[in-house]
Amino acid sequence: QLQLVESGGGLVQPGGSLRLACAASGSTLDYYAIGWFRQAPGKEREGVSCIGYSGANRNYADSVKGRFTISKDNAKNTVYLHMDSLKPEDTAVYYCAAHPFQAICVLDQRYMYRGQGTQVTVSS
Repeated sequence: QLQLVESGGGLVQPGGSLRLACAASGSTLDYYAIGWFRQAPGKEREGVSCIGYSGANRNYADSVKGRFTISKDNAKNTVYLHMDSLKPEDTAVYYCAAHPFQAICVLDQRYMYRGQGTQVTVSS
């Protein structure tokens, strides 16, 4: 059974950076697409970014393009979301999710596994 644990959230000032990590156990991520999602209080869940299992395909929501970068380290069984130029509207709980056997990832779908999330707060 694949388990995902997010880390790296916290409080950061506007314009700052954070790197979130999604560490997997119980199975290798070699054949899983990974998505990052976020949900702010009172708002619907938003797909932020995803990466296909080979790492070649990456997609981003328009709201984060040019600011966020997703990457995958198969040796560490971990996927990262590097977030730059953070804005107050990026404040949310961020969680990662995994879906098997997808070379081309999509954000608008149900993922099979998900983690518990990590809080990101952007405020001065």
